[in-house]
Amino acid sequence: MSFASSPFTPMGIRSIQEQRDRWERKRSRTARELVQSEQSYCKQLDLIVTYFVEILKAKGTLRQDIRESIFSSIKAIHLINQTLLTHLELGRFGVGFEEFCTHLQLYNTYVDNIQTAKKVLMVQVKKSKAFRRFKKLQESRPEFNQQKLEDLLTLPLQRIQQYKHFLRDLTENTGPDNPEFQQLSKAVKAVSEVAQRIQDNARNHENHLQLRRVQKQLKGRKTRILTPGRWYIREGWLKTVPPKGTEAKPKMFYLFSDILLQAKPCSPIHPTNGDKFACQQIYPLKECTVDKVFGHTKSQGGLISLTFARAKLLLMSDDQVDINDWYRSLCLAIGQLKSKNTVVHRRDELCRKPIRSDPDSQNTPELQQTRGIKRTMMLDEEVLEHREGQSSSSIPLTGESGHSITKRMKPNEVPAARPQESSGSSCVIL
Repeated sequence: MSFASSPFTPMGIRSIQEQRDRWERKRSRTARELVQSEQSYCKQLDLIVTYFVEILKAKGTLRQDIRESIFSSIKAIHLINQTLLTHLELGRFGVGFEEFCTHLQLYNTYVDNIQTAKKVLMVQVKKSKAFRRFKKLQESRPEFNQQKLEDLLTLPLQRIQQYKHFLRDLTENTGPDNPEFQQLSKAVKAVSEVAQRIQDNARNHENHLQLRRVQKQLKGRKTRILTPGRWYIREGWLKTVPPKGTEAKPKMFYLFSDILLQAKPCSPIHPTNGDKFACQQIYPLKECTVDKVFGHTKSQGGLISLTFARAKLLLMSDDQVDINDWYRSLCLAIGQLKSKNTVVHRRDELCRKPIRSDPDSQNTPELQQTRGIKRTMMLDEEVLEHREGQSSSSIPLTGESGHSITKRMKPNEVPAARPQESSGSSCVIL
């Protein structure tokens, strides 16, 4: 029996049914690819746990803390992914990923440890001859398809990125009335957070490597490049135009998120610093303004002006594309830095009560009781100070005006309270 749509079916109903059929075909194809890739992924995890983690533990080639630094939570990840695979093979995608997302902390732990794992692995390969031979022997097994352990350790990170795309495709091709729609939607959000964590950690690590590289290029240790919160942007040669019209000299410039560093090359015949640079100036970008003086047209080269609080800098390049890239990078860095320094007040702070209350509310019972306690404390302190002054020395203690410190002030001698100063023109963002 054929279930083809009848020629008498209205066009609108037919198009809706065709769209639903396309969604169902896409969902089935995505589900099939997800199950197949999950089977392959679990097989690879099983190989790592069997031929590396378990055998290393049995042989005792590496200490326990070193093994944990290299493999982290990969054994627990293997267990939860085996459970997920069982659900996926039975077609329970929503239930499977709902349970899987409750254990995503294991992936977070693994993601945060991956750079440490690579570093410890590299150290052990150089340090331990027994581990180096063991690693080479296990990698030569046909099951690993000539993959190195360094590549195998990144499999959980790659799998999280794949989950994000698979779950999005499944959710987009699942109807809102389907019981799995809410489960898959929550799984997309949870997995995407882990994927973003992976990208952030990779960017932080890459930035750290760039900062270390620049630090090694500079002579001496006075200039500190490795500062928390600092981001590397770019570097390159630019000519500095002197104010008196002498010849422009090329300098090496390093642009970071908060500073612009100017350096000159060291003497090439220096025994230790021949390939390094000497820092000349560090310009803070906090109060910097940048203008393009020359280079608006299609002519060769360009000139940009940088104005700081206590200095002015003219930078020139014969390459117009290069000077335009510097101009955009400087404008972007300065704009982001100024936006971070904007004063932000919370709404509840803006709605707080004034320091001075209304006259009608100055004589409340609570306020009178508080004032009485303060007067009693002040009198006790004055009596105590007076007794100590009489017993300790015959010379009276004096303040700046030469009068006795323990002398009580008369009511008319109490200084008047200063009026509350205005907050000025601070920027307020609600």
